[in-house]
Amino acid sequence: MYKTLFIINPKAGTERKDVVENAIRQHIDRERHEAVIEYTTHAGHAAEIAGRYVGQADIIVAVGGDGTVNEVARSLVHTQTALGIIPCGSGNGLARHLRIPMDVAEAMCLISKGAIDTLDYGRINGEAFFCTCGVGFDAFISMKFAEAGKRGLATYIEKTLQDGLSYKPEIYQIEVDGENETFEAFLIACANASQYGNNAYIAPEASTRDGLLDVTVLTPFTAFEAPQIVMQLFNRQLTKNSHVRIFRTKHVRITRRDEGPAHIDGDPVNMGSTLDVELIAGGLRAVVNSEPGHRPLMFPRVQAVGRDIESFNHELEETFFRNVIEPFQRLENLRMTDLRKFKQLIDRFRKP
Repeated sequence: MYKTLFIINPKAGTERKDVVENAIRQHIDRERHEAVIEYTTHAGHAAEIAGRYVGQADIIVAVGGDGTVNEVARSLVHTQTALGIIPCGSGNGLARHLRIPMDVAEAMCLISKGAIDTLDYGRINGEAFFCTCGVGFDAFISMKFAEAGKRGLATYIEKTLQDGLSYKPEIYQIEVDGENETFEAFLIACANASQYGNNAYIAPEASTRDGLLDVTVLTPFTAFEAPQIVMQLFNRQLTKNSHVRIFRTKHVRITRRDEGPAHIDGDPVNMGSTLDVELIAGGLRAVVNSEPGHRPLMFPRVQAVGRDIESFNHELEETFFRNVIEPFQRLENLRMTDLRKFKQLIDRFRKP
């Protein structure tokens, strides 16, 4: 029988944590798991609790967002205690990469099965990360998001729109495998897993089992190019953009002019001008989704609704590109003195 500890962060996401606890108790396989539940009370508490149970518990489950997952996981690296995840945060980047269902009952099914694999993790200036870390725009917005005091995707989008216009790209020197290149970059993301969260794929080909970091460098772009970049981010097509460079490596050194914000699994930190990022292969045992292919995130009876939503999103993306991005790109190339063509474009937008 497994001894399984659930560490619940009551401040993660918007889910009522008594509902989460009840779901855990209802869906745990009592023949295979002896369940213990603990709640966090302050930042860093999840790491403290996990540290006490290492060697005693077989599985320690982080019930929360990417910050909670990071705290628990960094206490488990290079031990025999496995990480489990019940995603209850605003982004859930590592959980989504590992195809952990967003529904508590579905996630509990995976915990109960106890399929355990060995995953990679990363370090930035000695600090462990398990999904992504980086500098630039995403670190800037992570700091604004943390200052907002409210969680959720809506808040993240709000802060991006409010504060994003004031962000200025920086100059970075990147050293990979002894070679140095200098970039003016909007952001640099070092990815162990493929996405930030909310299915925003900053490194679509990244794997937690290949022993390599995927380093994504996004160079500055115009306002007219921004919608296409956003769409490619969510369509797993970002690598096709001409403003994107990808390096695959075990170690990267990033140098910038001054110290400033960085992010570790979405949480903002202040770091120095030199950032050493390395990949540690096979350092973490974790409960994973062992079923091949895509596992539905919802119960079977609502799968049909999910497929309808996916189809609608695809149609919406095509319409968005055809009616917004393409006209903007044409507008960027127009001479403002060509009033006739400009008027035709405006008339096109006015058509029902």
